[in-house]
Amino acid sequence: MGKQTKPAEMDAEGFMAEFMRLKRGSVTRRHFLAVTGLAAAGLLLGGAGRPSFAAASQSTLGKKVSLATWPNYHDPQTFEDFTAKHGVEVEVSIIGSNEGTLKALESGRTWDIIIPTQYAIATYVDRGMLEPLDLGRIPNFDLSVQTDRYVKPGMMGSATYAVPKNAGTSGIACNTRELDPVETWRDFFDRAMDEASGRAIVHDYQLTAIGSALVALGFDFNSLDPGELTKAEELLMQVRPHLLAVDSDYQPAMRTGEAWMTMCWSNDALQMQRDMPEITYRIATDGGEIWTDYYAISAKAHNKSGAYALVNHLLDPKIAAREHLVHGGTATDSRVRALLPEEILSNEIAYPDEASLGPLEFGLAAMMIDPTRAAIMNRFRAARG
Repeated sequence: MGKQTKPAEMDAEGFMAEFMRLKRGSVTRRHFLAVTGLAAAGLLLGGAGRPSFAAASQSTLGKKVSLATWPNYHDPQTFEDFTAKHGVEVEVSIIGSNEGTLKALESGRTWDIIIPTQYAIATYVDRGMLEPLDLGRIPNFDLSVQTDRYVKPGMMGSATYAVPKNAGTSGIACNTRELDPVETWRDFFDRAMDEASGRAIVHDYQLTAIGSALVALGFDFNSLDPGELTKAEELLMQVRPHLLAVDSDYQPAMRTGEAWMTMCWSNDALQMQRDMPEITYRIATDGGEIWTDYYAISAKAHNKSGAYALVNHLLDPKIAAREHLVHGGTATDSRVRALLPEEILSNEIAYPDEASLGPLEFGLAAMMIDPTRAAIMNRFRAARG
């Protein structure tokens, strides 16, 4: 047995920060127990002596299934329940962009399950990175309760490579104790360089970082025009010294008040507003992104049986409804919506009216691998604030 190291001393503030990360799904229960020292406490209390459940299931589903997902995107209890039922540990990795997942896969990293956004699926399929799904092994997926808008991006030819998780929008979150609500991307960038200087966050994600800068300048979110991209880079470099951070996990800074304004996914906004009503969310009236995320199984998955079992678990309507109550995404499955309370279904963050969605665009596949946009993002990311 390897030498065990004692976790560093942690004060109350640090403990609560890690607890909030666990609650939001940013870290696994194992990570939380390890960094807080509670894992050792559990061993002393006899936790290590508990019998293993579902031994027969474990023999067919393996010991571990790995998942690459987004920040604040799951209820940790969901994975604990899966482990209790099947005896299979769930290992969660947090990735802040589709490009980050692609780069990791290209460098040899392997996960059993990834969660791509609709525009990324074609690139993964073209590069042989996704398993054509055997829908018979995912009985909780039902085509009849989904609309074509959500199902078709996961299909290539006659094969299905991904099934919908949930949908949402990208917009602007603002702490109204410090700022008036921000309604446009032009206003976002202007105020980041003025009254919110040092208090604003931009996504570490080229689709939305560059796309929102383009929209602020009056261009299309998905533009690949060299002249327009040059102007977008100029705006990003102009705002860079004023930013608190370039980060896709912005909830901690918004919750502590360190940040006043951030590019924000709607599910994060609902989570924050639920705890802090002073945080508002706006879909920018000048444009932006609408998106759908999916469950997909890696072609090189080490544990495909476990991956199918976990995807099926996550698509159980009752489990998915509980997940939605925690992460705040927009349900695409009508069975799940039927289980959600009216206060969620009437929430304009998760379920905005169609008029507000009008200016938004789905990301296009070309955005993911465009070298000009990738180079701009790398320069923006590397620039010092």
